[in-house]
Amino acid sequence: MSDGSSFYITTPIFYVNDVPHIGHAYTEVAADVLARWHRQSGDKAWLLTGTDEHGQKILRTATANGVTPKEWADRLVETAWKPLLKTVNIANDDFIRTTDERHEVNAQKFLQHLQTEGHIYTGEYEGYYCVGCEEYKPTTDLVDGTGEDAGVLVCAIHSKPVELLHEKNYFFKMSAFADRLLALYEENPNFVQPESARNEVISFVKRGLSDLSISRSSFDWGIKVPWDESHVVYVWFDALLNYITAAGYGQDDEAFASRWPATHIVGKDILRFHAVIWPAMLMAAGIAVPKQVFGHGWLLVGGEKMSKSKLTGIAPSQITDTFGSDAFRYYFMRAISFGQDGSFSWEDLSARYQAELANGFGNLASRVIAMVVRYCDGEVPAGGDPTEADLGIQATEKRVTDAAAASIESLAIHEAVASVWELVDELNGYITLQEPWALAKDPASRERLETVLHTAVRGLGTLTVLLSPVIPVATGKLWSALGGTGALTEQRIDRAWDWAGGTHVTPLEPLFPRIESTVG
Repeated sequence: MSDGSSFYITTPIFYVNDVPHIGHAYTEVAADVLARWHRQSGDKAWLLTGTDEHGQKILRTATANGVTPKEWADRLVETAWKPLLKTVNIANDDFIRTTDERHEVNAQKFLQHLQTEGHIYTGEYEGYYCVGCEEYKPTTDLVDGTGEDAGVLVCAIHSKPVELLHEKNYFFKMSAFADRLLALYEENPNFVQPESARNEVISFVKRGLSDLSISRSSFDWGIKVPWDESHVVYVWFDALLNYITAAGYGQDDEAFASRWPATHIVGKDILRFHAVIWPAMLMAAGIAVPKQVFGHGWLLVGGEKMSKSKLTGIAPSQITDTFGSDAFRYYFMRAISFGQDGSFSWEDLSARYQAELANGFGNLASRVIAMVVRYCDGEVPAGGDPTEADLGIQATEKRVTDAAAASIESLAIHEAVASVWELVDELNGYITLQEPWALAKDPASRERLETVLHTAVRGLGTLTVLLSPVIPVATGKLWSALGGTGALTEQRIDRAWDWAGGTHVTPLEPLFPRIESTVG
């Protein structure tokens, strides 16, 4: 059970060089489900998302489109990135842009503090730079190009040629924090998860850390280095600071103290930035490291990581326009083990929609409410003495509530949903075995009929509370039909089996209507 503590959770801030695809929405939904669950557990949950708007890639994209970088960022934020949140029904508490004054001013404060404390020096650097990653790449992260890129080195992630750069920059003494980072990983095994991500990070740090170039002077689209305006802050150094500038760092000490540290949900391709560079920055500044960094897997389409440049990017609206936001949220939280790579296919989405949402949960809700309306004039019966079958449903309600909460605590969202679905399946089986339609034909079985319907309504209400963070639209409709007391979002999810039931149900339209058209 929650102790009412703070639960600050973040998504990465997404780069506005292009429009979002379902990989971005996947991260948003995962963080949103966790935030909603913690809110309903009594925690002070705060969900942050936003956009990363500085750097060379944005500058080049804007120039190619004949606008300034700020104009490009404004356009993408308003027409693509903020609408994404509505498309997949994200209940975020804040939206940070790295072009916000609150971010730029307080990022400069942070950088000035590090410089004053002696963690920054001037140096020269030459290396291979990937504009797509906005990162200098060691040769181990490069591969030989093929086709038109034959004979040159390309980024292993983007498959695009890297650039050999030589610059005089400011450097952060990151190498000085290697031992402290390794101690952090050892003393707090949950700091980086899942285990495969933790092992990768430990291995990376043990190979030795270099100091980090944190400024650029070859272009000017970025936050100015406060003591040298001929340099702008390296885009990743700038971007990582959003997690504290949005939470109040530098301007609202009370808010910052009440929120920080955060749980960061990131894609595994940006794990090192969050699990190595970011905690080292915070250690240098004397600020607590994050609570946890969780690196989830990639969404694969046709066996490849989702990518606009490779034409494998799928817009979230391509799914939600047909199946709805609930189905999008459910599918990605159920079908993919959170923390592992997962393959998306239209066929699997369609099959799960029909079998699990429409036939499994949706049909269960419709049947139970329809029978209460038909056999009891909509009044929820009190029921009689429970049988072993009825008590079995009650026990399952409690068991899956506790199991789902434990899974959420370890960020195993897929396991939490699977646990809840055990109650869906058990309730469907219970109704099939108890045959309330047959009991209704025999006046002598009236008390048994009412007990069965009472048990089914209670189980359905428990499901409504447990599934509300995952499928908020459908559960909101079902909550109203069940006559639930108070707002669904205010129901304690850790006591879902003890929901405040109503006395009267009202007819319910199908929660997940049949979809006839072929998709994909």
